[in-house]
Amino acid sequence: QVQLVESGGGLVQPGGSLRLSCVVPRSIFRIYVMGWYRQAPGKQRELVATIPSDGTTNYADSVKGRFTISTDNAKNTVDLQMNGLKPEDTAVYYCNARLRTSSAVAMRINYWGQGTQVTVSS
Repeated sequence: QVQLVESGGGLVQPGGSLRLSCVVPRSIFRIYVMGWYRQAPGKQRELVATIPSDGTTNYADSVKGRFTISTDNAKNTVDLQMNGLKPEDTAVYYCNARLRTSSAVAMRINYWGQGTQVTVSS
């Protein structure tokens, strides 16, 4: 079982910033896409940002210009820098990685972190 470990959530005032981090085990054979999703109470989980192995980025319209996703391939980490936070950004944020666990496994599988709470409130 692959465990993604997230950190960095918390309580912040509107207009503030937070940085989320997620670590994927170094033993993984290959990572194809890493990303962040979020789920607010009573809503479905939605994409926030993704970054494939080629380094291109994809953002939800609601966070464009405010959030930045980045990876450190040497450390197998993906970060989400969140600036200009709004109350509507309040949600549990989940790290996601689409990967192959070993060279003997052809299937690419999605793995999720446990989630970290982000609350934007005055």
